[in-house]
Amino acid sequence: MTDEATFSWGHAALRVDFHVDTQRRVRIVGVGPDGPVDPSDGLPLVEVLVAGHGRWAAAERATGTVFGERLAYQRHEESREGGWLCLRVDLADPDTGLTAQVHLRTPDGVSAVQSWVRLANRGEQSLVVESVTSMILGGIADGDGGVAGLDVWHADNEWLAEGRWQRRALREVLVDMNFGRHRQEARSSFSRTSQGTWSTGRHLPMGALTARDSGRTLMWQVESPGGWRWEVGEYTGIAYVALLGPTDRDHQWHQGLHPGGEFTTVPAAVAIGASGDGGDGFAEATAAMTAYRRALRRPHPDHADLPVIFNDYMNTVMGDPTTERLRPLIDAAAEAGAEYFVIDAGWYAGWEGWWNTVGEWEESAVRFPGGLIEVVDRIRARDMVPGLWLEPEVVGVRSPLAETLPDAAFFQRAGERVVDNGRYHLDLRHPAAVGHLDAVVDRLVADYGVGYLKLDYNVNPGPGTDLPTGDPGAGLLGHERALLAWLDGVLDRHPGLTLENCASGAMRSDYAMLSRLQLQSTSDQQEHYRYPSIAAAAPAAIAPEQAANWAYPQPDFSDAENAFALCNALLGRFYLSGHLDRMTPEQHAQVADAVAVYKRIRTDIAASVPLWPLGLPGWTDPWIALGLRGAATTYVTVWRRPGEESAAGQTLLIPHLKGRDVDVSVLFPQDPKCSIGWIPGTGELTVQLPEPGTACLIAIG
Repeated sequence: MTDEATFSWGHAALRVDFHVDTQRRVRIVGVGPDGPVDPSDGLPLVEVLVAGHGRWAAAERATGTVFGERLAYQRHEESREGGWLCLRVDLADPDTGLTAQVHLRTPDGVSAVQSWVRLANRGEQSLVVESVTSMILGGIADGDGGVAGLDVWHADNEWLAEGRWQRRALREVLVDMNFGRHRQEARSSFSRTSQGTWSTGRHLPMGALTARDSGRTLMWQVESPGGWRWEVGEYTGIAYVALLGPTDRDHQWHQGLHPGGEFTTVPAAVAIGASGDGGDGFAEATAAMTAYRRALRRPHPDHADLPVIFNDYMNTVMGDPTTERLRPLIDAAAEAGAEYFVIDAGWYAGWEGWWNTVGEWEESAVRFPGGLIEVVDRIRARDMVPGLWLEPEVVGVRSPLAETLPDAAFFQRAGERVVDNGRYHLDLRHPAAVGHLDAVVDRLVADYGVGYLKLDYNVNPGPGTDLPTGDPGAGLLGHERALLAWLDGVLDRHPGLTLENCASGAMRSDYAMLSRLQLQSTSDQQEHYRYPSIAAAAPAAIAPEQAANWAYPQPDFSDAENAFALCNALLGRFYLSGHLDRMTPEQHAQVADAVAVYKRIRTDIAASVPLWPLGLPGWTDPWIALGLRGAATTYVTVWRRPGEESAAGQTLLIPHLKGRDVDVSVLFPQDPKCSIGWIPGTGELTVQLPEPGTACLIAIG
């Protein structure tokens, strides 16, 4: 090829434009409904850092690799797989024989695209890869063609304080240092990475860029249950986004490619939101990402049915179940309208501390004198599906299983088993580990008829296992891929089984996991007044019907307090707990009313997209609002938290209903201490909650 060339790919909702220069370097120069940008603003379609080759300029970022410039365009091919439009772009380096297949796919009608890269060594010398992008996009600018008008979104995560989003001017994190005068590019970037095996233990593997003038938003996510990195940087005065799985610098990861060897990156995805009409570009991008997540998921009846789940743990049994304690809870949960009853931690343990003895997952005879089956049969007799808690990847250091499984079935470093918090970590690349877990799951399904497993993950054993290559990051990635394959195998054998991703309360809540598992516990937060920040932010990272928010009403709460706690769960997955068996008839009726309301709207939840009429919540905001926009009805939960004095009323912007006469009503609680109004000309919902510590669910349509 001696002349420049361009080609485009996509559908009506998404167009991706490519430019191939005279040296056969290919770049993405446009994503979304707009036309191409200046091709000089693009970056290589893939950046690959290879030991012994490095970068063409010293930097602490993913760009500027020698192979990024050397990999030359060979061909591209379009195809279709079900409801997805697919593209493969082939690149090759003639000197070393390294090839890269860049794969993109997009669901029909959705302005989002997923990408991953498959490297292969077709040469005669071994190569060691230290990082490789799953997707890289350059040429991102504001309306004036620079970065001064861009904002970056990112979210911090912490156990009990998940999904804390921040919006910052990009120029706050990428300082203007006039690189043109120095005739050099920047050496750093604004980045977020994971640490260890909790993919969301510190930050969410997602973010966004918004142009302040237009609201147009580019949102991204990395789909890895362990190591990942995303970065936003500046190149030729314009922004870029690079999305990666594990890297050598961040995760002690590298991948040897012997002649004939191959490696495939973790997937990543971007979604486009164009606000228009005064709308919210971040919400529009989230809507596109939500549609993409729904297309990505493994089909399962749970996604449409959204059954109400009672779990005995949170602020209730707290990992100390017995037949005597569970029997009245089962009856009370059934009377409230629960459809699943999950026995959480402790069902396998005696009275002594059980934390470091887990692994065999056999029922406790002292807790269940008549057998666990007696409790399970009672659950079924009350027309509920029984469920059990399981932490499959760990074996306690005092468990008999720790002696019977071979050392190679566990994570190791420097010749020693990795220990975290009294637990060894199974390596699911080993057949003995997989065989053990398959036997456990098949036995629980066969012997007890469980239809639900809550899969927990309460350890973080660091960068991984150095078996067999001495590279912990590669060992961890291998285990993670074996874990995903194991989950697929479980659901292949038991297609009706519902699997919850708990992960210590959302410490591994990425879409590698959630493309397979049906729902995600959003937190272990036990304080109902703190939960609205988590519940309202969750749909930015998790499809609403997968975001399981705890509602734990209590007999010692006031009616307003119980209504507040129940509102926490009404626009996600209704995840009920609390001492329902100790409630007065009036209190129990309030819980049953919340469940009934949820059942009336859950079909809409499964097809709705989120919006934030007061903006994404701050951790201490006195007022919080979450909306779900459906085809016919928009639902909004509004919370006024106790604490510092705040105004008794708020005005909420609902831009997609501007200019329309609609009906507004309070769905829950039945006797709300609130008043609402609608201003059609401005699309504003007015809400008065005179008392702090109150909440309500509103329907608009």
